[in-house]
Amino acid sequence: MADSTFKKIQIQRDDTTFDAYVVGKDDAPGIVVIQEWWGVDFEIKNHAIKISQLEPGFKALIPDLYRGKVGLDTAEAQHLMDGLDWPGAIKDIRASVNWLKSNGSKKVGVTGMCMGGALAIASSVLVPEVDAVVGFYGTPSSELADPAQAKAPIQAHFGELDNFVGFSDVTAAKNLEEKLKASGVAHEVHIYPGNGHAFLNRSPEGVSRRKSMGLSDEDKAAVELAWSRFTSWMKQYLA
Repeated sequence: MADSTFKKIQIQRDDTTFDAYVVGKDDAPGIVVIQEWWGVDFEIKNHAIKISQLEPGFKALIPDLYRGKVGLDTAEAQHLMDGLDWPGAIKDIRASVNWLKSNGSKKVGVTGMCMGGALAIASSVLVPEVDAVVGFYGTPSSELADPAQAKAPIQAHFGELDNFVGFSDVTAAKNLEEKLKASGVAHEVHIYPGNGHAFLNRSPEGVSRRKSMGLSDEDKAAVELAWSRFTSWMKQYLA
């Protein structure tokens, strides 16, 4: 997918500036789209473009949490994620939400996949300006955020066969659901039978990368269902 559809911007927070990529209608509701552990690569850009085109139209913004670095294999991606300043990433997300709010979006949601899913859920707890969250296959560590303290409505999606124990496996999903019940916010937790981690990644490159990680499930219906649930959640809380 061509990058030309993205506008690259700089966002300032505290004493640091970071790049972000924006796509979609100017005055549409905003959605901050948070990268997987790979960084800002083709797949997260594909997702942002898709989000911008969903009805009724959204303005998607990807903050570059790794400051330009991208992991080309799982070892590099793991290294980048291990080196991430998570509280700093939350500050980047908050600055991104506020940038959208001061640039035409009345309401702003946060979504993310894998590492980004964990950060999206944490943003419901830690970023008061967030209006809705959809997280895919990721949960925050208890040191970062306790979902029982969530403030914004959360929808979360997990694959039944996900084997990232404690992060995005079924047990992590069930624990998240218990915490969200305690929080009192509107929430949905969906588990997709027969699907593994990162099941939304359906581009040719993404599929071959998943296969190299031993993730060969291909369930178009689950992907469509997840996106339709995403759309109705964001429409409900951001429109």
